[in-house]
Amino acid sequence: MDLQELLGEELYKQVIEKAGDNKIAIVSDGSYIPKQKFDDKLEEIKNLKADLETRDSQLEELKKVDAEGLQQRIQELQEENENTKSEYEKQLQQQTFDYSLKDALTAAKVRNPKAAKALLDLESIKLDGDKLLGLEDQLKTIKESDPYLFEEEEEPNTPPQIVAPGNPNGGKGGGESDPFAAKLAKYTNQ
Repeated sequence: MDLQELLGEELYKQVIEKAGDNKIAIVSDGSYIPKQKFDDKLEEIKNLKADLETRDSQLEELKKVDAEGLQQRIQELQEENENTKSEYEKQLQQQTFDYSLKDALTAAKVRNPKAAKALLDLESIKLDGDKLLGLEDQLKTIKESDPYLFEEEEEPNTPPQIVAPGNPNGGKGGGESDPFAAKLAKYTNQ
């Protein structure tokens, strides 16, 4: 039984007029709730239905997604990452090799490292830790064929040349006479 039947047509209209449309709402079980609360609940229900429809459409889209295609894409990305990593490692190795070669050429007293590097067979030189294998033999060969590329080495065993102090010409041939030459000759004879 609803409120209209209970109150009658005329009394029901009076109650509705007094309460107004915004004040109350009558629920199917005959109870009253504020209209705003009723409208809020209706809005909430509409939003929940819209959310359910959105989720259902998302699930349908996911069903359409090719799982094998995703797996293949993941595989491709992993291969790209692996390739990038190996390229980076190669660059680091090449850089380490170049620095080691430059240091070795400097230590060998090469005047122009670029020119000497051009004469080297870089394929036969290998980097082992911080040592370059195969470089020494090539440097010896280049030193023999193109010695101008290397700074001259002074031999440490050569005894120094000792020269007598004074004028090496002994005052002769310069046009000027040495005033001390006569005294020097006198003391040299004694």
